[in-house]
Amino acid sequence: MIATPDNYAWFSYERFPDLAEAYCFTYVRGLTPEQLVTRLGGRPENFTPMTLDELIKASYSGPGTYGTWDDMFFGAVAIGDWVFIVEPNGGLGADEAIITSLSSGTRLVSHFRDVEGVEYFYWIEDGEIRFCFIADDGYSEEVPDEVAESMRRIESDYRDLYPSEWPAFLLAERLTGITLTPELLEGSTYLCGAAPELR
Repeated sequence: MIATPDNYAWFSYERFPDLAEAYCFTYVRGLTPEQLVTRLGGRPENFTPMTLDELIKASYSGPGTYGTWDDMFFGAVAIGDWVFIVEPNGGLGADEAIITSLSSGTRLVSHFRDVEGVEYFYWIEDGEIRFCFIADDGYSEEVPDEVAESMRRIESDYRDLYPSEWPAFLLAERLTGITLTPELLEGSTYLCGAAPELR
């Protein structure tokens, strides 16, 4: 089945008001949530299982001004051979230094949107950026064969859509084999906590 914008219309401000406006989703192949936490410099024993609602509330309840966190606050869950990271109003998956390091020996795919509508998309293989969309810079000039057909569809039929309205989900699905659904997002239990930001 070929995905269309309707497949991801559920990811909206109406259904996910505290997530759809500002989020970061990151997929890393071949790691468990515990291994991911360790790779990011955190301690898995300090992370707590949470529902999506609990994760969203905790992410806006940090010790800093306006409920912010000095460190990266996220939730991680295993989906098949991947670990899926959810960050409400976070930016781990848009930080090239962090994600190139995190992708060591594996594949990483991420997409991000902030409250001002700034968007990023990354596909990284073992520290090498294979394809990206960077706010204000546009798409990578060279489109790898693995996403060429998807990009042709986006450019010809859906060029007026923001990446977070559908294209980023399509590319993530193409590169991970994971179809993100509201049931998957809402029904998962995430290992949640704060890890120090890597630089």
